[in-house]
Amino acid sequence: MRHPFTAPALRALIRSTLEPMGLYSVNAEELLMATAANESHLGEYRLQVNGPAIGIFQEEPEDFADLYANFLAFRPQFKTMVDALSRTRTVQDLENNDSYAVAICRMHYMRAPGDLPPADDLEAIWNYYKAHYNSAEGAANAVTFAECYRKYVLGK
Repeated sequence: MRHPFTAPALRALIRSTLEPMGLYSVNAEELLMATAANESHLGEYRLQVNGPAIGIFQEEPEDFADLYANFLAFRPQFKTMVDALSRTRTVQDLENNDSYAVAICRMHYMRAPGDLPPADDLEAIWNYYKAHYNSAEGAANAVTFAECYRKYVLGK
């Protein structure tokens, strides 16, 4: 079993993965940090208990397949960069290939309309995450999201 990330280590991975793709921003970094904090406690959980989600961002296999079929298939410039991070290009690779997981999560948010929320506005990050990653039917709630962010990202 892999150990969870420290916040600085995950920040470094996000930056080193997204900068070469031209997709890094402080706003993207904070959104992915908050997502990983809430979804897996920065990688403590890589396989969902009693569920199909996988990796540090707990990507659902159906969402992964849809991302490839309905987003990346029509954006070869992104597909090429994402595919370069994985030999298998399978959802199972998200469990231990964290760079691939970062890229897939960033692509997930690339599909969402509008600008990314500001890095310094946790409420806006929560609203964006809930609308575009967790969904209205998802189990995440604002209180736990903020608690996970403070604990795992800020260390408070």
